Amino acid sequence: MIEAAEQHTGELSHVVEFADHHHRAGRTVVLCHGCFDVIHPGHLRYLQFASEQGDALVVSITADDAIEKSDGLRPIVPQELRAESLEALKIVDRVVIASWPTAEPVIHAIKPDIYVKGREYEHSHNAGFLAEKQAVESEGGRVLFSSGDIVFSSTSLLDHLSSSDSIDPEKRFGYWLRRNGIHGASLRESIAKDFRGKRIIVVGDAIIDRYTFCDAHAVAGEAPVLSVRPIEERDFIGGAAVIAGHLAGLGADVHLITASGNDERGRWLSGELARHDIDTTFIPLHQTTPFKQRFVVDSQKVLKVDRVHVRPLDTFGEAHILDTLRSLRADTDAVIFTDFGCGIITLNLLGQAIPLLREHVPILTGDVSGDRRSIFGCRDFDLLCPNERELRGVMGDFEQSLPSLADQFMRRLHLGNLLVTMGARGAILFRPRESDPEHWFRSRLRSDHLPTLQRNIVDPLGAGDACLAVTTLGLVAGMSSPEASCLGMAAAGVQATRVGNPSLDMTIFSKAVDHLSTMCPAL
Repeated sequence: MIEAAEQHTGELSHVVEFADHHHRAGRTVVLCHGCFDVIHPGHLRYLQFASEQGDALVVSITADDAIEKSDGLRPIVPQELRAESLEALKIVDRVVIASWPTAEPVIHAIKPDIYVKGREYEHSHNAGFLAEKQAVESEGGRVLFSSGDIVFSSTSLLDHLSSSDSIDPEKRFGYWLRRNGIHGASLRESIAKDFRGKRIIVVGDAIIDRYTFCDAHAVAGEAPVLSVRPIEERDFIGGAAVIAGHLAGLGADVHLITASGNDERGRWLSGELARHDIDTTFIPLHQTTPFKQRFVVDSQKVLKVDRVHVRPLDTFGEAHILDTLRSLRADTDAVIFTDFGCGIITLNLLGQAIPLLREHVPILTGDVSGDRRSIFGCRDFDLLCPNERELRGVMGDFEQSLPSLADQFMRRLHLGNLLVTMGARGAILFRPRESDPEHWFRSRLRSDHLPTLQRNIVDPLGAGDACLAVTTLGLVAGMSSPEASCLGMAAAGVQATRVGNPSLDMTIFSKAVDHLSTMCPAL
């Protein structure tokens, strides 16, 4: 049954034919509409009541990307499985997946004689419901409210379920892959062929990430604090430098514009970037190279020390960066701006750089670390990748639903895509439904929840940077934003299983992409 629903998703043609047949025969067609995320007794009573009001019962379910819940993670059950569950009920004659926030298009298409809603809508002033009611009556039908003797809420039920009770994340991801026509084999071929040689500029703060691995052997005698003994130290390029490292490791030609100090760490950073075949323009901004140290005991971080001295970009450095961008822009496929708070990214720099690049560079992407206002300089970007806390911080709103907040943010900056990462909960890709930028945001955003692909997270450091780098590379390669985001999440998953912040390479990343093909359910 699931194939029938999926085959006609958004078309309504099969339901229209079915309804017309019954109308011609003088039979009564009944319509119900909802999310039906988790089928519960309240749903069954509602559907049973609806089926008794006529001869044929049609149920339309809201598609995954048209559902707005406060955390952005719903629905729990993919639309294909929700359709399959409803079609398995004998009282339901047809199911259609509706890619709209309300049932209006379905109502106008099948012209139901009766539209059944729950008793809670009887005195509702909800704009969506009022529009549906008007549509029903304009087509000659009437609205009927169910008895409402049992009221359940999918949201309330799900709040009582632990994450282990939810549908397997890989299965959810698999249905999402199939719905978007994404196949692991084609992705593998694309990354091997289309990533190589792409020219990308990364502008941002380079940081050295030092991991000090320790042995915890006692509690200090003079105070109740953990006493550790350093065993090994390991340095990694971090910040904008590791984003450049990921890109270079996957075959791109990368130019990094950054700053470092004239010190031993700066010389080490320069050598590592050269070893990764990354061309670098250094801006004389810092006296000492930004440096972050993490103390680790048995793979558990116990302390982080930031040795970062913030020095805002001066007019000389700003002119140097703009001149470099001007000289490279003609042959560049993408520019990534990433602000880690050390001073190289400023609103003034972005205000001058974006007009300089927009007509010459196909893809502009970026991210910030923390709730820095520089993110508001990223207007007309093709992609931004903040985490949820960063987005809420810059918007000054920790109460509003994430989809509503994303909509406001994207409208303000006129963004093509917003990929909001949420740690172990995965990420949500927000994007306009309209293809023409002139008509963006005339309707609710599309939103796709991409679950975390790794259960055994060892170290989340750098997962967001890997996601940004690979998603950008996917967009440069001509992929759709769902395809590119899918690869970005695979990269984040790889990075989260490794201690430290090593750069990606094609061998390890290809294995992660191969794994994607095992997630897609058989057609």
